[in-house]
Amino acid sequence: MADLSVNFVGIKAPNPFWLASGPPSNSGYQVMKAFDSGWGGAVWKTLGIPTINVSSRYGGVNYRKTRMIGLNNIELISDRRLSDNLRDIEDVKKHFPGHAIIASLMVQTRDEWHQIVKDAENAGVDGIELNFGCPHGMCERGMGSAVGQEPKLIELITSWVMEIAKVPVIVKLTPNVTDITLSAKAAKRGGANAIALINTIQSIAGVDIDNFIPYPIVGSMSTNGGYSGPAVKPIALNMVKNCAMDNDVSVPISGIGGIETWRDAVEFFLLGAGSVQVCTAVMHYGFGIIKKMIIGLEQYMDEKGFKSIDEIIGKALPNVTNWENLNLKHRVIAKINREKCTGCQLCYTACEDGAYQSIALPENSINRVPIIIEDNCVGCNLCSLVCPVDNCITMVRKDNITEIETWKQRTEAGNIPSTFDDELAGGLKHPSANPLDALKRKKNN
Repeated sequence: MADLSVNFVGIKAPNPFWLASGPPSNSGYQVMKAFDSGWGGAVWKTLGIPTINVSSRYGGVNYRKTRMIGLNNIELISDRRLSDNLRDIEDVKKHFPGHAIIASLMVQTRDEWHQIVKDAENAGVDGIELNFGCPHGMCERGMGSAVGQEPKLIELITSWVMEIAKVPVIVKLTPNVTDITLSAKAAKRGGANAIALINTIQSIAGVDIDNFIPYPIVGSMSTNGGYSGPAVKPIALNMVKNCAMDNDVSVPISGIGGIETWRDAVEFFLLGAGSVQVCTAVMHYGFGIIKKMIIGLEQYMDEKGFKSIDEIIGKALPNVTNWENLNLKHRVIAKINREKCTGCQLCYTACEDGAYQSIALPENSINRVPIIIEDNCVGCNLCSLVCPVDNCITMVRKDNITEIETWKQRTEAGNIPSTFDDELAGGLKHPSANPLDALKRKKNN
């Protein structure tokens, strides 16, 4: 049986699933309820000088029938008194001594940092997380992403905390930068034991097109907020990968961003994360999602023969490279399973208008199964992505698997296009229809 327990830079927890700092970890009641449901740890909602929040605070991004694929929030750090939060932390720790409690902190001066770190440690926290990522409200006061976007400030403030901290320190990074590794390296120089990423992405969820006010609406105004939820997962995965592959970073990573299922978590582990944090999914579905996450992860690890989370961490990294090292000789083409095809012909429309005109419709109107034009197919994969039926369209390999040629190799050999009309251009081999045929087709239809 797989062992889900983790020891993340000295912070022990029964499993790697932690609540991220935010509304679900706002109070002792919530954290205790989460732990009782099965969560392994919690990063407390950011503590500091109490704020005053506005109403409303959230804006959602929906996609067709799916609600809230993205969540925009303009909520600030905890608006509760520090003493109330610390008392709650003490209570939770007494009832769940084996679970991880990390205090997320955000203040300004060196003295304030020293004091709040001592207060949090006295309350019994297992670790400290420095919130250098909030992209709204707090950054206007010289905190949050105002710090996270300046490597010198990340290093400086982290060093202040390390002067006094007796528990592990995690630096939470903002994604609102050009190169996340510069921030990560600054945190390491400051002495951080680990990093957490990503915090929310600066965003506007949408606009009320009748009243001309962005969401969420506060009176007759709004502001940019922080974007989270499933829609940000690809960005988070890439940034986790970037930090994990940079030898000058080389500190443990707590992964955050769009995690909803055990599969999401595994993807973060495979790209270098040692624990994961969840917020928006809990806001959407509640603490109960942890049950399927734990069961799913256990089953996956047993099937793959993994005994511990450590065995998963970074396992996909050797398979990540720069584009110039990809095999140009690798070739796949699409194949349609006629028995599974429903005849919706969405693959035809996508390929015809959005890709390479490699799918044709049958001449017999009774048979609605599209036909792959193999000589035209470039293996872009678009048809299989838009197909609404799982495994109806698959990509079949057609190359000689032993033949490898990369852009880097061709560059070194002087065998790449170097002029605007170069005969080495890749597109010369792709059949291209006469532009006027598009107008003829319109008339025929």
